[in-house]
Amino acid sequence: MPEENTNAPAGLTGIGLRLFFFFLLEIVALVIFSTLLDEVAGRLAAGAMGVFLAAVLANALTVRIYERGRLEDVGMAWGPSAPRHLLLGGVAGVGAGLVVSGGLLLLGLAVWKPSPDGGFQVGRLLWVTVLLLFGAVGEELLFRGYGFQVLLHAAGPWWIIPISGAIFGLAHHDNISASPLGLINTGLWGLVLGYAFYRSRDLWLPIGLHFGWNWILPMMGANLSGFTFSLSGYTMEAKGQELWSGGAYGPEGSILTTIVAVMLAIWLWKAKFGGAPDIEPEKEA
Repeated sequence: MPEENTNAPAGLTGIGLRLFFFFLLEIVALVIFSTLLDEVAGRLAAGAMGVFLAAVLANALTVRIYERGRLEDVGMAWGPSAPRHLLLGGVAGVGAGLVVSGGLLLLGLAVWKPSPDGGFQVGRLLWVTVLLLFGAVGEELLFRGYGFQVLLHAAGPWWIIPISGAIFGLAHHDNISASPLGLINTGLWGLVLGYAFYRSRDLWLPIGLHFGWNWILPMMGANLSGFTFSLSGYTMEAKGQELWSGGAYGPEGSILTTIVAVMLAIWLWKAKFGGAPDIEPEKEA
């Protein structure tokens, strides 16, 4: 969000009103869209597209009403750096997923088996890829969109990024086979994604990271946050201690993901991104 727009809230009352409206609209829209879509498209599509539609609506309306801005003002502008950030994020997300899933296979902590759902299907791959992309965009708009950015400018990154990461992790606590380490790693990923926005000043870098990771794990046959997609016709079955293998939650429940998430954070710290922001708390006049 452009600094001139985000600096608009006048004190705690203004910030509170904006956040209340944003999250209320998000929750109401999510319930409506998810319920309608579940009836016609199934649970997976309802989850991904419901979050996407609700997040787009909440961000677009809130930034329009309070800052007279547009959706692109919450980090969605397609400027010169956007394609580079999206590609960098996607490559980094895919690379991180390959390191973790490949490490599990090489260490004997997982084995490949033919999927009980049948072999590779192009139609299924394309359908799930589209849903994962919309889901990644929707979650980034929800967790790193308007509300996150208003708080980032109001309180500073070193408070808001860890808190938003923790909320991101807790939001997955009802997922299938969720484990304590799995939730910690999901929260750590939320921190990485928040830091990615801070370093790039747009949502394209975290969207790329989010989508790349979410896409490569099912391609490797691994569970994604407890869910099984079987995109490649094979599944990765966890072996050994859950601390290392991730168990039924998938690689995100493994300590290998903890290590890789820390490595990603270091990469984001060291890498050079065009127009990296200097976001600090607002100071009273």
